[in-house]
Amino acid sequence: MTGGWLRPAVFGAMDGLVSNFALVAGVAGGVASAGGGTSAIVLAGMAGLAAGAFSMAAGEYTSVASQTELARGELTVERQALARTPELEQEELAQRYIERGVEAGVAREVARQLSRDPDQALAVHAREELGVDPDDLPSPLLAAVASFLAFTLGALLPVLPYLLGATSLLPALLVSGVGLFGAGALVSLVTVRSWWWTGSRQLLLGGAAAALTYSVGILVGNGVT
Repeated sequence: MTGGWLRPAVFGAMDGLVSNFALVAGVAGGVASAGGGTSAIVLAGMAGLAAGAFSMAAGEYTSVASQTELARGELTVERQALARTPELEQEELAQRYIERGVEAGVAREVARQLSRDPDQALAVHAREELGVDPDDLPSPLLAAVASFLAFTLGALLPVLPYLLGATSLLPALLVSGVGLFGAGALVSLVTVRSWWWTGSRQLLLGGAAAALTYSVGILVGNGVT
């Protein structure tokens, strides 16, 4: 059980890295063509980090809170049904086992035994009928915090070389490339793909986004000058 933090953490880091890398690349392209120092790049990168992190946290909180509230509402309905019509609910559970190939007598006996404890009956019905585990509902606050921290970490990578004194995009490109592959590889934890596939895919997509944004930055910079 993860409490709902793993998915927002993984995708928050990936989103922060891709979006801020593209932003930094775009501003760097504009600065390169229009002239200027790296302060504009750092400012844009830090602003993108802050705006994106708070936006991701708020969005993740709202999404997970809505999902959890929906699940709790369905659990309330199921709890009421178990209290009002326990025999009907027991037979409904037995029929599910029968559909899976369990002998009718065995299925009804299993359903009867599982239904003796109201809490256990609710948990079984919730998992079988709703696909919800009452003991493992995601936490909106935990998801929001995980998303905020992960996005911040991911978005910091493209800016870090400039904060340490870099004057060109190359160090940010190298650091972000490693980060993109690593973030993509982490996605394999919540998918069926291999780590090298998800890492390579994310590196390619993130690099393409940065390259396109860099080109736009050059065009805008030339237009300004």
